[in-house]
Amino acid sequence: MSAARHLREGFTTGTAATAAAMAALELLLTGHAPEAVSVPLPPFDGAAPRGHLTVAVLETRAVRDEARAVVQKDGGDDPDATCHAHIEAVVSLTSAPQVVIEGGAGVGRVTLPGLPVPVGEAAINPAPRQQITAGVRNIAAKHGYTGGVRVLIQVRDGEMLARHTFNPRLGIVGGISILGTQGTVKPFSHAAWKATIIQGLEVAAATGCDTICLSTGRRSERLLIGRYPSLPAQAFVQAADFARFSLREAARRPFTTLVWGCFFGKLIKLAQGHACTHARDARLDMVDLSRQAAGAGAACAEAVGRCITAGHALELLLADPRGTAVLRDMARRAADTAAGFAGKPVRIHFFHLNGTELLHL
Repeated sequence: MSAARHLREGFTTGTAATAAAMAALELLLTGHAPEAVSVPLPPFDGAAPRGHLTVAVLETRAVRDEARAVVQKDGGDDPDATCHAHIEAVVSLTSAPQVVIEGGAGVGRVTLPGLPVPVGEAAINPAPRQQITAGVRNIAAKHGYTGGVRVLIQVRDGEMLARHTFNPRLGIVGGISILGTQGTVKPFSHAAWKATIIQGLEVAAATGCDTICLSTGRRSERLLIGRYPSLPAQAFVQAADFARFSLREAARRPFTTLVWGCFFGKLIKLAQGHACTHARDARLDMVDLSRQAAGAGAACAEAVGRCITAGHALELLLADPRGTAVLRDMARRAADTAAGFAGKPVRIHFFHLNGTELLHL
């Protein structure tokens, strides 16, 4: 048996923007176009950065009193809409001894409160701003330059790329965000997904949402939107498999109603008390489901215990006269687990894969 393939790490849009800014400033100060730069990595809690990452420079060009450089974002093996995006920095020199960072074409602009960037500003988060500043100052110090620097970050086709992100829902318009608290990207990062959940909850709270609808994915989210058509887009947050984390964080914010929408497999795992419902962390316990079915007097109980998938078990229960009682019991258990995670009641919507709502509590 071959060993599992090692997943390759990548770097963030913040690191790509920093590399582009550093390369452009190098070209502007020396007339030399670097093939790669050594980018400082956040967080910058102490006197020195966490480390450095060598990043290749795709393009450079100097015109009159400004220089441009382009870096292609490499997300490694992490699936991301911004992977391979061309991040460009346009750098010019100023008299004031400071680094000014602005967002241009393809960089989104914040229109709703609740994000770490004020309304009206370019969606370049605080950590990338610190990273860009540190990188630019490194290049300036290297060449004895003590004046100011203006950095304009742009993203080719950024507005189109943003359609495949959560930016439109978060009120970020016109492009992608420049992100990254660590500078590097770990494949399938739980931390990154949790940060996205927190961001969604913060925007929902800041825009006055009373109800927050958490779902386990796009399909269940679309079905929840159909059940709550009057709610704004910000009220819907995809929690993926992070049940306990999402419900606990939602309960910490001033929402009056918490809603959880899911399909049968995730419902079973929530009913069985799993904090995370991913297949790697939570096994689908058909023995427990079979026991519940037997307790309700369902004739299909033994067959349910032999099922491999939740979908098969669901069809058996739907065809059984006593199956509805089993499904309702599982939903009640799921609601109890969710309430335990949140510390307050949670409304459960349970959907069939065909889009039918089977029940809600």
